[in-house]
Amino acid sequence: MASSCTILLISGSLRSGSSNVAALSTAAALLPEGARARFFEGLGELPHFNPDLEQHALPSQVSALRAQLAAADAVLFSTPEYAGALPGSFKNLLDWSVGEGLYQKPVGWLNPSPYEQGAERTYDMLRVVLGYVNADLVPAACVRAPVRRDSLGSDGLVTDAATRALIAAAVRALVDHVARVRASAT
Repeated sequence: MASSCTILLISGSLRSGSSNVAALSTAAALLPEGARARFFEGLGELPHFNPDLEQHALPSQVSALRAQLAAADAVLFSTPEYAGALPGSFKNLLDWSVGEGLYQKPVGWLNPSPYEQGAERTYDMLRVVLGYVNADLVPAACVRAPVRRDSLGSDGLVTDAATRALIAAAVRALVDHVARVRASAT
């Protein structure tokens, strides 16, 4: 199903050279025809979540996040596991999306951990949060796509054919899901 689709790519890592960014960058390079991707770049600039801030003018960083979420047809996440859980900065982003941003938005994720069962608790927690915000979780777009340091090219993209195939399939599933949702709404 070819269709115009914009996917917002969100990494839960602030580290330069992150395998999460590499996985998402590879997803952007493997988009099906008619799809386009945009990275959310402001994770480190988001203020700490405080519901009182919603009573006044939102901080510009939060407004930018919500505007990018609203403009996207779908969201693809990739996040590391820190201390057995979601990184605090990434959970903060998710908190700012409660009530506005991810509601009924098709979402998927790429788990790039190269370790067997790596980061599974983190993605279990992400599933809980996405359920709470009533995101439209697309199971076929939620994949474990191990990224090893030696499988990255000089351009920062994943070179391993098997991992690239997993990433491409996840992106295709997300794009196809958006097309099916649009078709059923007409």
